[in-house]
Amino acid sequence: MCLADKIGAVQATVAEHRRWLHAHPELSGKEKETAAYIATALRKLGLEPTENVGGYGVVAVIEGCKGDKCVGLRADFDALPIQEETGLPFASVNPGVSHACGHDVHTAMLLGAAEVLVGMKEEFTGTVKLIFQPSEENATDSGAKKMIAAGVLENPPVNAIFAQHVSPYYPTGSIALNEGAMSASSDRFFITVKGKSSHGSAPENGVDAVTIGAQVITALQTIVSRNISPLDSVVLTIGKVTAGSRYNIIAEECLMEGTCRTLNPRVQEQLPTRMESIIKGISESMGGSYAFRYVKGFIPTINTPKEFELVRDTAKTLLDNVIVPEKSAMTGEDFSYFVKEIPGAFYWLGCQKADAPFYPLHNNRFAPDEDAMKFGMEVMISSALNYLNK
Repeated sequence: MCLADKIGAVQATVAEHRRWLHAHPELSGKEKETAAYIATALRKLGLEPTENVGGYGVVAVIEGCKGDKCVGLRADFDALPIQEETGLPFASVNPGVSHACGHDVHTAMLLGAAEVLVGMKEEFTGTVKLIFQPSEENATDSGAKKMIAAGVLENPPVNAIFAQHVSPYYPTGSIALNEGAMSASSDRFFITVKGKSSHGSAPENGVDAVTIGAQVITALQTIVSRNISPLDSVVLTIGKVTAGSRYNIIAEECLMEGTCRTLNPRVQEQLPTRMESIIKGISESMGGSYAFRYVKGFIPTINTPKEFELVRDTAKTLLDNVIVPEKSAMTGEDFSYFVKEIPGAFYWLGCQKADAPFYPLHNNRFAPDEDAMKFGMEVMISSALNYLNK
């Protein structure tokens, strides 16, 4: 039986995994039931998973014929604080939480790959390590970093690692990957502007934190347009603003949260200093004060040359559409910590059905095409086997 047929034989089970996971999402650091489901599924395959690795991480190994090499396959499984609006029959049963980033698909595919590989143990040499990772969506508390610190890349030592992420920007039946940078750094910042409360009819008696905050938001964008070379990719986004208590009261405090992204480590180092200079200058010149906290998050995800070539060349034998994008994505991905430690490659798995409406990642209507899973499993399994058997 060829690999495509073996994948076809488990496809219904993989869909069941995906739908259970999709219906029962859990936020970063709270994935207790998800981890238990994964471990149970692995035991049904005859594997002996190790649980609670770096949090709720789950790890299992599949040993083939005698061989020294070990390849890691990683999938993440945390969800987002987003109310789902897909209308799917297996939509989230947990209010305000959903798999709007497709991590349910990643985990289902790795469980499917595990089932196929268990049946192929006599056909490859070496070891496949299955790494199910929690807390990918939390840039300040990375599940990858915790699992690495807990020794996930040891016993046996992992020589190379591969991972995939669904993407609606590419059609089902395709993958996309770059040599070098695949994704950006992902930092987070917190700004508090403090003013003085007064009645809304007498602004001269107060210091309006909302007005100060508005000036800060606008001025921070000049860092991107006027302080950074146009040849460097930088994103500075303020995604949350909280201020005020009533329509006729001058707000005493304005809270802002956001993220910075760049592919250049040098620029990453410059951003906090320049941001604070602007925040301080505007706040104090308008009679207020401020607090600023900048938290370093994920580092850029860098595909290593040989592993990039292996996945690209493997995919070309399986798919009609293998894309090498001209630009790297500015999204953050904590798989970056794995490829900082060992060689590896990360790729986008196309999941946009031709006749389906387009919704981006992290949208409450995002619903990847389940047909993409068979292609993802085929590329992942084949890449692992080609690495071990080459």
